[in-house]
Amino acid sequence: MIRSLLYVPASSERFIAKAHERGADAIILDLEDAVVAADKADARARLAEAVPAVGRNGAKVFVRINADPALMLEDAEAACRAGAFGLYVPKVEDPETLRELAARLHPLEVSLRRDELTFVPLIESPAAVLEARGIARAARVLALSVGGEDLAFLLGAQPVPEVLKFPKLMVHYAAKAEGRLSFGLLPSTADYADTEALAEAAREARMHGFDGASCVHPSVVAVLNAAFAPSAAELDWARRVVEAAARDEGAFVVDGRMVDAPVIARARGILGNP
Repeated sequence: MIRSLLYVPASSERFIAKAHERGADAIILDLEDAVVAADKADARARLAEAVPAVGRNGAKVFVRINADPALMLEDAEAACRAGAFGLYVPKVEDPETLRELAARLHPLEVSLRRDELTFVPLIESPAAVLEARGIARAARVLALSVGGEDLAFLLGAQPVPEVLKFPKLMVHYAAKAEGRLSFGLLPSTADYADTEALAEAAREARMHGFDGASCVHPSVVAVLNAAFAPSAAELDWARRVVEAAARDEGAFVVDGRMVDAPVIARARGILGNP
């Protein structure tokens, strides 16, 4: 389960030193927007130490690489050598970008005798939204996520829920149609100060079937972990449904509601027993 993904600037020793203590299910070491151009090479060189440091408590470690072709492959190879679990790949427009990246990484992965890096493509343009299912279908894709600020900018729109909800749900449906995870909240995540609003946004996202979300501030991690995990009431309901299903055949009633095969499948999913 990946409920929370905490962005950490790969150039910041201070943030890297504390990242493993934040309780996030995953850490995204950012080489892109959080690192100024003059520091990108140094930040990339630090991945060899930063990746094991932030993952020491068991968090999966992703590296957000740069979209600039002059930097992308070097970033990806450095993340591979450092032992990262996966890559956040920004501004993906089509599956070919992912195929080319995978082809370039494969010989290095073989030489290092390591597992293949997984990919989380970031959908950040109107064209990419319309190509989302093809992107989700590409090999190595673990999940899809939307870059709401960039998408709103390219739309000439404001990054508000009324604008972002429809394209984010389109990308979400594309991910689920291909059996991938889906990360994100329906509003923009730029404002992290209002934790109650973020909690409500996370609950809404989970209601729609999103699996988790990224954040840029450690204070949000606990909010996401709580919102994207089953509640005690949900777990109790799911256990009772699964127990009843083991005794009965066909449809039956739990808490005054009819239970049939799709409901049983949902209960098993909540318990982590598909």
